[in-house]
Amino acid sequence: MSAFFVTGTDTEVGKTFISRTIMHIYEQKRKTCVGFKPVASGCVDTPQGLRNEDALCLQDASTINLRYEEVNPFAFREAVAPHLAAQSAGRKICLKAIADSYEKLLKKQADLTIIEGAGGWRLPIGEKRFMSDFVRQYDIPVVMVVGVRLGCINHACMTAEIIHQDGLQIAGWVANHVDAGMPFLTENVKALKEHLDMPFLGEVPLVKGPKEAAHYLDVTPLLQFDMVA
Repeated sequence: MSAFFVTGTDTEVGKTFISRTIMHIYEQKRKTCVGFKPVASGCVDTPQGLRNEDALCLQDASTINLRYEEVNPFAFREAVAPHLAAQSAGRKICLKAIADSYEKLLKKQADLTIIEGAGGWRLPIGEKRFMSDFVRQYDIPVVMVVGVRLGCINHACMTAEIIHQDGLQIAGWVANHVDAGMPFLTENVKALKEHLDMPFLGEVPLVKGPKEAAHYLDVTPLLQFDMVA
């Protein structure tokens, strides 16, 4: 079994898209996988309760049947930073509850568990805690999604540095196209490769879905990781 925490260099860089693509590739290799979105804001009201689009995508991509609450234990209506959304809802985001949910997912014995963060690496969840504290608690290898747009080199280098300072391993990184009009795109990706000393999983252009994106990713570096629940 293996687990990876998918983080981004910023918000809206394609974490969910890349998470789904990795899960799709594993499924094609006849491996089981589950998705986990511990905290999500910007949820919508449904007859079943609050639902988040990203979490629903992970639930749908999971090869093991999961209840929504197993995928996304903390869901908030306000489309703002989760700690602010929690305050607005009169709730607290509890790291222990996140850890308990994660451990229950591990008991599903899936070959792959993908945990998707929210925003960037230092996502505050309240009481001076960050989502990265959860990742550190379980020493989960990280997949870093770099949204290729203006400022991406600085954001990628700074994110990689702080992840390493936290004592965690970056299992691989993805250059994900998010700006169709990005000037000097090729040159920027080349610079990213020169500055990021870690496995490169691939460069994903603007494509329709995970099935198409899978052609641009090589998850071989991830297959070496194994963990014991």
